Amino acid sequence: MTEFIHRRTLLGASLAVAGTAALAACSGSDGGQGGGHAGHNGGGQGGGAAGAGSAKGFVAPDGPEVKAAEAKRGKGPERKVRFTATPATLDLGAGVTAKSWAYGDRLPGQEVRVTAGDTLALTLANNLPESTSLHWHGLALRNDMDGVPGLTQAPVKAGGTFDYRFTVAHPGTYWFHPHSGVQQDRGLYAPLIVEDPKEPLKYDKEWVIVLDDWVDGIDGSTPDAVLTELSKGMTSGGGHEGHGAAGTTAMGGRGIVSAARRPAAAKTPGPGGAGPSRMMMGAKSDLLGGDAGDVDYPHYLINGRTAKAPVSFGAKPGDRIRLRIINAGGDTAFRIALGGHEMTVTHSDGFPVAPVKTDALLLGMGERYDVVVTAGDGVFPLVALAEGKDTTALALFRTGGGAAPAATVRPAELTRRVLTADKLRADASVALPARKPDREIEIELTGGMAKYDWAFDGKPYTPDPRHEVRAGERVRLVFRNPTEMWHPLHLHGHTFAVGGTAGGARKDTAVILPNGTLTADFDADNPGLWMIHCHNVYHAEAGMMTVLGYRK
Repeated sequence: MTEFIHRRTLLGASLAVAGTAALAACSGSDGGQGGGHAGHNGGGQGGGAAGAGSAKGFVAPDGPEVKAAEAKRGKGPERKVRFTATPATLDLGAGVTAKSWAYGDRLPGQEVRVTAGDTLALTLANNLPESTSLHWHGLALRNDMDGVPGLTQAPVKAGGTFDYRFTVAHPGTYWFHPHSGVQQDRGLYAPLIVEDPKEPLKYDKEWVIVLDDWVDGIDGSTPDAVLTELSKGMTSGGGHEGHGAAGTTAMGGRGIVSAARRPAAAKTPGPGGAGPSRMMMGAKSDLLGGDAGDVDYPHYLINGRTAKAPVSFGAKPGDRIRLRIINAGGDTAFRIALGGHEMTVTHSDGFPVAPVKTDALLLGMGERYDVVVTAGDGVFPLVALAEGKDTTALALFRTGGGAAPAATVRPAELTRRVLTADKLRADASVALPARKPDREIEIELTGGMAKYDWAFDGKPYTPDPRHEVRAGERVRLVFRNPTEMWHPLHLHGHTFAVGGTAGGARKDTAVILPNGTLTADFDADNPGLWMIHCHNVYHAEAGMMTVLGYRK
């Protein structure tokens, strides 16, 4: 497996390519601010908001307000790349292969790397048997490039293409994936690294670490079959209802709580005979306020490899190493630690924070952290514990000789200091300026496992804006979660200050615990129609999505 390693001396290197892609980098290209072009492959896979949702009185995804906001971001050197979404047989290591969908023939998809200020021009070719899309998770970009079919663009039909083109304004660790059904829980994801031309951090090596929970193509399972099973609800013994820890509103506790798995899961057929049952019962975590998740995944991965065949990273003792950690999972929070090392957290969701030292981190789905470690001498396990599910993913960190640790290793750091996002403060350079909110929007998380009717305010998703803002406002979102499940909340096109304070960490995805409240302040400076949703892919597809729209 190729390592995701980059030295500081390689800043500004040309963009990586995926699948059958060919790279071209052209300095100073003006191109134009449009999106894809109508009529590709005769399928009408036009750019802009062709075929997308519209709402009277709201800014359209390709409206003049959106184009004006994009013009303010400028037009840097153009970086061109082509990605192909295609069926693929993926080698997960140790004899495990899976027939799935991927970008090219690798998992994760090939990293895309640009410099802040560049114009990214990526053509997505869809060789899948159904429509797809590409969402740029965490980026504040032009609305018609956000990749939500039926809202900001037409779906990219089978056999079609779509040209995504936008200025990448902010440095940081990001990633991209479909916003079409439960496709994200296949192999369709890849890192997007936006380098800072004035990078203040000093380090010798950089590793991109992508965490994932894997079910597709294993014993006949697919994410669609998993959703079908979950949608029937848990109506008999051991269901999720009642498993939450009532009154838990803050992340606490360091112990590893085991999952009480269905004993006969491997032999119990799922819906329609599409593989074994994947419904998880009794997965509990103090850090997550009780119930840890819905899906009993057969494998957990770091950079596309199982713990029995881990990817290995090399360095020298004393090297300072930056780890960019991305949770690309569908239903799993990960607790990650590097055995024998202390981590210094420098960024969360791409934005710098006041540095904090810790032994372990907890990442909900969609969250990213950057940390710096100073390499020891030997062979060390980088372990990602599937929180509450009692299984781990593994990578190796080698700076010297010695035997590799066992696939089941659990370094002591996993149960020492465990950092969660509510403990972080924004670096002064990115702290949201103090200001009284002009508008407060309250959103209640609703639903449960009995009917699998996850939603906001009890209303299933429609592409019509339910929450409105006006450009220039300071907006406060208040999420209240009376359900008995934790949810990672994601806001498209913006970052917010966690806790609603000027010093709160700047994030685009944050965990809200059972019976908890999440306050998130942001400046309405990116017009369009924007999704707010739970980043548990199954909760979102069940209906826990809504739209925030800018009034004209």
